[in-house]
Amino acid sequence: MSTEENKVQNDIKRDESYRDSIATINDEGKRNWIFPKKPHGKLYDKRTLLSYLYVVIFFTLPFVRIGGQPLFLINILERKFIIFGAIFWPQDFIIFGIGMLTFMVFVILFTIAFGRVFCGWICPQTVFMELIFRKIEYAIEGNADQQRKLRDQPWNQEKILKRGSKLAIFFVLAVIIANTFLSYIIGTDELFKIVSEPISQHKGGFTAMIIFSSVFFFIYSWFREQACIIVCPYGRLQGVLLDRNSIVVAYDYVRGEPRTKHRKTADVEKAGSCVDCGLCVKVCPTGIDIRNGTQLECVNCTACIDACDEVMVKTHQPTGLIRYASEANIAESKPTKYTTRLKAYTVVLTLLIGVLVTLLVTRSAVDATVLRASGQLFQERPDNTITNLYNVKVINKTNQDMPITFKIETGDGKIEMVGKDVVVKKESKKESTFFIIRNRNDIKERKTKIKINVYSGDEKIQTVSTTFLGPINR
Repeated sequence: MSTEENKVQNDIKRDESYRDSIATINDEGKRNWIFPKKPHGKLYDKRTLLSYLYVVIFFTLPFVRIGGQPLFLINILERKFIIFGAIFWPQDFIIFGIGMLTFMVFVILFTIAFGRVFCGWICPQTVFMELIFRKIEYAIEGNADQQRKLRDQPWNQEKILKRGSKLAIFFVLAVIIANTFLSYIIGTDELFKIVSEPISQHKGGFTAMIIFSSVFFFIYSWFREQACIIVCPYGRLQGVLLDRNSIVVAYDYVRGEPRTKHRKTADVEKAGSCVDCGLCVKVCPTGIDIRNGTQLECVNCTACIDACDEVMVKTHQPTGLIRYASEANIAESKPTKYTTRLKAYTVVLTLLIGVLVTLLVTRSAVDATVLRASGQLFQERPDNTITNLYNVKVINKTNQDMPITFKIETGDGKIEMVGKDVVVKKESKKESTFFIIRNRNDIKERKTKIKINVYSGDEKIQTVSTTFLGPINR
C-alpha cells in the first residue's frame, strides 16, 4: 500500500465522532425526521420489481391450500404449524428445534458473507416502508424538499388535505397488512369469521386485529427507520458477525479520497473520485454518510450506490465508487476469500441440514404411544393365558380420518381391543385401551419386550415398543 493510501486511511480513522450519535436523533435528544431524496437507478428498479413479487406472495400465500390445508400456518396459540401443507404438532418439537438452529446458523453464515443484504432486499420492514409507503408519500406530499416545506408550514387546507389523505391511506394499508399477517397465525377461515361475524363472538380475535393494525400504522407512519436502528436485533448482530471479508455496501475511500468539489484541471490527478456532492447522504433512509464506513444504521438498501453511480457518469468517471465490496477488497485490492470461519459455519450448516432432512423424511404421519396401565401387573385367565392391560394414545397429524389397528410384530400373542375400533379424526388425537394376550407356556421371562405395529388399513405406519409382565414358568 502506498504512503498516500496509508495517509487517507489514517485521516478516516482519526475522525470517529460520527459514531457518538445517530442521524435520527438531534443534539437535544429529540427525533430528527429524515426526508430522504427519492432514489432511482438500476438497483432501485430491481428492488422495486422484487417488492412487487414479494407483495404478491405475501398477500396470496395464506389463501393457497394443499389438500384443504393452508400452505403455511404458524398457529402459536394452538401449537399447530403447517409448512408446505405438512402439519406439525408439539410432538414434532425436535424437528422445530433443529429447524430453528439451522436457520440461525444460516443467518450467521449469510451475514458473515454478505452483510445485511437481507435487510435491504427481503426484510418486510424495508420492503413495505421504502417501496410502498414511501412511494405513496412521494406521490401525495412530493419530493424531500416539498415534504420538508410542508412540515414547516402552518396548518392550512393544503397541509390538512395532504397529511390527512396520506395517513388515511397508511391506516387502510396497515389494516390490510395486519389482517394478512393475522391469517398466517389463525388461518383465513377464522379470519373471515372475525371480519363477517359479530364482534361479541370474536372479542379476542378482534382485539388482536386492532393491536396488529395499530402497531403497523405506528411503525410506517412515525417509527419508520427507528425499527431497524433500535428494535431489530439483526442489526445488532452485524457488529459481532461482520469482518474484513464480509461484503457490504461500502465506499471506496482509496479511490474516492481526497474529496474535491471543484475539479480544476491542475488538481484532477491529485483529487479523489468523490466530488463531495452529498447525494449518498440525501437518499439514505436512515440519514447516514456511507463514506464514514460500515455503520449500524445501514440497511444495505443500495440507494447510495444508485445516486453515486449517476454522479460518476455525469463526471465521466467509472461507476462503483460506492458498491458491494468488503474492506479487504477496498483496502488491499484483494478478492473475497472463503475464510476458515466461513468454512466452519458451512460444515455445521450442512450437518444440520442433513439432520433436519432426515427427521423430515422419517417423520411419521401418526404418533402412537402404548403404555401398560399403571398400578396393574398381569391377569390370569382360565384358558391358560396371561393378559396385560394397555392404554394407547394415537395422534393423527394428517388432514384425513385414519382407521387404526394394532398387531404384535412377532406373532407371539394377540391384541384384544376394549370397545370399538380406533378411528382417529383428522388433526386430532384418540385414546383407547386394549389387552395383550399370551399363552402362559410361551412366557419365559418376568418382563418381555414386545413390538407392536400400527396399521392404517394395510399400510404399516409405525412400530412402538412396550413390555409384557407375566409369571415365570418353572
